[in-house]
Amino acid sequence: MRLTNGFRNRRNAASGFSLLEIASVLAISLTVGTFAVLSLVPVLNQQHVNNAYNTTIAAMRLARDNAISQRTSYSVTFANGSVPNTIVVAPTLTGFQGTLPSATYQLPQDVKFQVQTALSTTPVPDGYGAGTAAIDFGYPTPATTGGGQSVVYFCPDGSSQNSTGVGNCSGMNYWSGGVVYMARDNDLLSFRAVTVWGGTGRIHGWRFYPKTGGGYQWLRY
Repeated sequence: MRLTNGFRNRRNAASGFSLLEIASVLAISLTVGTFAVLSLVPVLNQQHVNNAYNTTIAAMRLARDNAISQRTSYSVTFANGSVPNTIVVAPTLTGFQGTLPSATYQLPQDVKFQVQTALSTTPVPDGYGAGTAAIDFGYPTPATTGGGQSVVYFCPDGSSQNSTGVGNCSGMNYWSGGVVYMARDNDLLSFRAVTVWGGTGRIHGWRFYPKTGGGYQWLRY
């Protein structure tokens, strides 16, 4: 009986865990968990920028598609005065406001319509403006004159026009092209841009990349 009890006690003692072993396992688990979370932060930041870009380009394409299919005019209004930044898509011709829906889209909290100094020293997307205004529509052609508008209008023929035409799609004299920039604060390589050509209403997406040999460049998505 004594031998049996002694064997049983030794077996029970051997099958347990000491406080030191438990503490070691917890420490290792916390360390691994911390590294896992830290490794996910850049991925989440990148996803926020991609979401902002996708939201912007989708809103502009929606406005253009609606203008063509519904034979009316749609405005796209960009606002960066408060967080989150917003995009509002709405019908503009008199008589349609009460019958056709409008929609408001929000960017992720950490992504804004903005510019940084490096953008003004780099050839700008599609040649619109000088890279100094975050929301920069109102150019009749790719040029450094005009611009500065925060609203662009899409017409039944697919073109985009400016506020001078008051969304009435009055012809080529009111064609409006331009660009909008977005990025996270203090993250130069997170910059994205979306451009629109007035005469055709074609919408292009862009990403900011480092250039071989130094400097930066915009590349089409």
